[in-house]
Amino acid sequence: MFEAVGFLAVKLGVIPSDFSYAGLKDKKAITYQAMVVRKVTPERLKNIEKEIEKKRMSVFNIRSVDDSLRLGQLKGNHFDIVIRNLKNQINDSVNLRERILEAIESVKNKGFVNYYGPQRFGMGKKVRTDQIGLALLKNQVVKAVKLFLTPEDLDDPVNRAKKYFLQTEDAKGTLSLMPEFKVRERALLESLHRFGMTEEGCIQAWFSFPHSMRIFYIHAYSSKVWNEAASYRLATYGSRVVEGDLVCLDEDGDDEHLSSSKVHLVTEEEESSNTYAIRQVVLPVLGYNVQYPKNKVGLWYQEVLSRDGLQTCRFKVPTLKLNVPGCYRKILKQPHNISYQLREEHDTDVKAEGSHINEATLSLLISFDLDASCYATICLREIMKHDF
Repeated sequence: MFEAVGFLAVKLGVIPSDFSYAGLKDKKAITYQAMVVRKVTPERLKNIEKEIEKKRMSVFNIRSVDDSLRLGQLKGNHFDIVIRNLKNQINDSVNLRERILEAIESVKNKGFVNYYGPQRFGMGKKVRTDQIGLALLKNQVVKAVKLFLTPEDLDDPVNRAKKYFLQTEDAKGTLSLMPEFKVRERALLESLHRFGMTEEGCIQAWFSFPHSMRIFYIHAYSSKVWNEAASYRLATYGSRVVEGDLVCLDEDGDDEHLSSSKVHLVTEEEESSNTYAIRQVVLPVLGYNVQYPKNKVGLWYQEVLSRDGLQTCRFKVPTLKLNVPGCYRKILKQPHNISYQLREEHDTDVKAEGSHINEATLSLLISFDLDASCYATICLREIMKHDF
């Protein structure tokens, strides 16, 4: 998505931070979303339609609007997903069709643990986005740049360029090696070439990214901590709602923008009388404006912040113009409007003796809606009981 924005910015003669959008889209998908770009007329956008089609992008419903969009300004997302070559898990003797229907019904009725999906943390083995976010929160801007440019153990042009940079800190030389399509890396390197690999130079380099990208790394760290907190909370108390838990009193409220006034601390009496259900329990996503549970989970949060050197963190990074108020997120979520269809796809296999046999493989076409900031990968993982 950031490559797409970078490409559009070049063609329109603006900068990536002139674009605004309500959410980030997956790389491996055909995605649709609304975007607003400043300083560009509808006519100008229509003029580049042919050029962007070459990049397998299309722009439609072009019109003038009064305001930019902001991250989180959406109700949810719709997904159409095909899962091919379905097979039972090893040692599962139940009929495959029955198992699929049972799994879908279970998620439909009980929901799934609302973890942030793996795409939030990047596919890197050496460095994940949450590690960069932690460095930025600690104002370690030089370290964050080096983490961003840390290569994977792969021998390809991108990783060769990154390796060269870490060995030499030669931004100009690295730019000549870095492929054109790596828009973010090149923007950072151009800035480092101009301002140098000093503290101040690295601050300027981070400003070569739009605000949404800078805050993305800090959100990745908060998301990792939230995932660990959800696992700890469920392992410690299960599906009981206990004293000191935080619950959401606004049934229709959207998770990411729950105000603290809508979040209530469960009392001993409420635990005894089972006043609340697990689907109402929320956990804080780190920030300066959230309260923490008053039970073992709250203590766990403090231990994690100490472990990561953030016990005095104000969740503001003035040098990078980043403020992190935090929010609350429900532990469980349910997909809406699920529909699905099982299809048989016939593959012709050639046997050694030359006779052809038709082997039918099952595919599942599944569609559903998820609230904003919920991950289809996590919903699918619950249905399939399988990691991606």
